[in-house]
Amino acid sequence: MNETSEIAFFERVVDLYNALEIPIQQDSQFSMNSLLEMHQTFPYKSPVFRTNYYSFIFIKDGKGNYTTDEQTFEYDSRTIYFTNPGHIKAFEFYELKEAYLITFSEEFLKTNIHQNIFLDLPFLLSETVPPQNPNKQQYQEIETIYLQILNEYRNNSLYKEKIIGSLLVALLLKIKALFWQNYYPLEEGNNQSRIVKRFKENLEKHYKDLAENKADRVFQPLDYANLQQLNSSYFSQVIKSKTGKSPSSWINGRSTSYAKALLKHTAKSVKEITFSLGFAETAHFSNFFKKQTGVSPSAYRKKMALKNLQDKLKLTQ
Repeated sequence: MNETSEIAFFERVVDLYNALEIPIQQDSQFSMNSLLEMHQTFPYKSPVFRTNYYSFIFIKDGKGNYTTDEQTFEYDSRTIYFTNPGHIKAFEFYELKEAYLITFSEEFLKTNIHQNIFLDLPFLLSETVPPQNPNKQQYQEIETIYLQILNEYRNNSLYKEKIIGSLLVALLLKIKALFWQNYYPLEEGNNQSRIVKRFKENLEKHYKDLAENKADRVFQPLDYANLQQLNSSYFSQVIKSKTGKSPSSWINGRSTSYAKALLKHTAKSVKEITFSLGFAETAHFSNFFKKQTGVSPSAYRKKMALKNLQDKLKLTQ
């Protein structure tokens, strides 16, 4: 598949389906929908696009194919596959009787599960993964979990996102146990793929070091290029071409996620968070955070505190 300037980029799955004129609902950075409810006519072939979210597709009964970058995979009934943020994608349904799509952002994983989720589930860092074909019993075990997620997603229950997060961990661990227990993503792919995967791993390690006070500044693109002994321009070109986002965009996204976690789960002051992220002044950090999220750090912290208080009040009613 050749990349062109006409390839659309979608931050959320709802943006993709709005562009395809298929109405779906999404009230958070997680969604789960029946593909049969979203697609009424078959065969169906999507346009080429990029996304900024993870997708897991569970085909219980259907046939089709999907493309990630240059590779196209055919699939049949009882198939599971997933795609990562940033890559060029397309999909085609030849026929479909029962299938479900789960999408979630990196922020959802790190807010509702934990910040180092990729250390437990390294297969999520892989670039292109062939579809998996569990046997009937294996598929039923997986189906039991994803249908629980669907039920929770459709209900407006207390702690909805945290419950979904816990069920999602169970689902991902089950998938890991069946298919990718000993999987290490840096062992696959060509040289450019390995550069991307190493960058993602270095990104995760660095923010873990920041959280544990093992690092005192946020790495910039040049630092990540140096870690792989690469020319900085070449490094940036590879990351941009393979993921659709520049190294700076990846770093800004990770810094925002890290800042949100500190604001929500710790008592650290905005000033302390400012310095831990390498900003010289609180005003600079506040402007950065507001540009990324639409609200100031203080407003975000108050919003999360109010939400926690409302959840506790519901428990006493």
